[in-house]
Amino acid sequence: MALSDPSNRRIVSGMRPTGRLHLGHYRGVLKNWVDLQHSKECFFFVADWHALTTHYEDPSSIGENVLDMVIDWLAAGISPGAARLFVQSHVPEHAELHLLLSMITPLGWLERVPTYKDQQEKLRERDLATYGFLGYPLLQSADVLVYKAGGVPVGEDQVAHIEITREIARRFNHLYGREPGFEEKAEQAIAKMGKKDAKLYRRHRKAYLEKGDQDALAVAKALLEGQQNISVGDKERLFGYLEGSGKIILPEPQAILTEAAKMPGLDGQKMSKSYGNTIELRDHPDTIEKKLRTMPTDPARVRRNDPGDPEKCPVWQFHLIYSDQTTRNWVQQGCRSAEIGCVECKQPVIDAVQAELKPIRERATEYEKDRGAVEEIIDEGSEAARDIARDTMEEVRRAMGLAD
Repeated sequence: MALSDPSNRRIVSGMRPTGRLHLGHYRGVLKNWVDLQHSKECFFFVADWHALTTHYEDPSSIGENVLDMVIDWLAAGISPGAARLFVQSHVPEHAELHLLLSMITPLGWLERVPTYKDQQEKLRERDLATYGFLGYPLLQSADVLVYKAGGVPVGEDQVAHIEITREIARRFNHLYGREPGFEEKAEQAIAKMGKKDAKLYRRHRKAYLEKGDQDALAVAKALLEGQQNISVGDKERLFGYLEGSGKIILPEPQAILTEAAKMPGLDGQKMSKSYGNTIELRDHPDTIEKKLRTMPTDPARVRRNDPGDPEKCPVWQFHLIYSDQTTRNWVQQGCRSAEIGCVECKQPVIDAVQAELKPIRERATEYEKDRGAVEEIIDEGSEAARDIARDTMEEVRRAMGLAD
């Protein structure tokens, strides 16, 4: 297994531009992004090319959806000062790396991705017998590898995509990581570490290579993490040398598991536009109140004085997210004894959702008034992303013998 620099704090994540976002997106993804931007070097992108894998026949809404999505990100608390926000298609290096990786990726690796057949089954009304759809996990890999990301925040259902990314990076490094004079350059890098650290590195490397000592491997990795006297290139070289491989050109990213989104829809199913059960981040307060007041409840409560069961009511799922324990106890007792009606039960949820969305909606309104400023944020983020992607592609081309 190729080793990546564990000190790499760069995070990459993207979303397909499907239009304005709803509470499911906020609770499932955006809140996590907001937290990550303060502790990691974050790159968040609008995956407009990925949208074409399933909507290639009618891409007319993608452009507008891109801007709307970024407005929702900003309104939710993503800061262009803390994270880079950009559009995938504005960084053509994604496509170039995707093409080059396609030359070395076995077809079977793409066909075995679990979501490939699942999505074909779910979207049977669309013709998805295209290379773009088959190859979208490879494009996802390029999205991550072009920034040499250390981590990608994903849910359990997306771990397989990170695993194939790791396999592709490993294969690339195996094929192209043997730069001329690699061992000589590695030894020169060791000498730069200082006599004491160099001796420790060699000792632990030998213990790992000859005896498979995992503790020695961990110590050697930690030793490299703290090195200040060697360049990033030398550090990558020494991570590869540590395990007996070549230079790590494309580090293997780690999956950063995020808690699965538990945001229910208005009907108790998962919140999704396809179910028509969403509350959008920019919904008007009156719209939010109407949606929540007309939510279905326990079908057993036909009349006000009929006792109910909160476990069978979609409103209870909202209480689990928004209400404190005292309110939940009030709901459980009042519903089962018919001491409170469904309208009363919904009011704390309505108040909590309104309070959460009010500042988001207000910030979105300001950005909507100045879309030019949003476009500038995207342009600046895209240029910053391109600077890093260009550097990666220069190294990739050189490794593959394609450099000018």
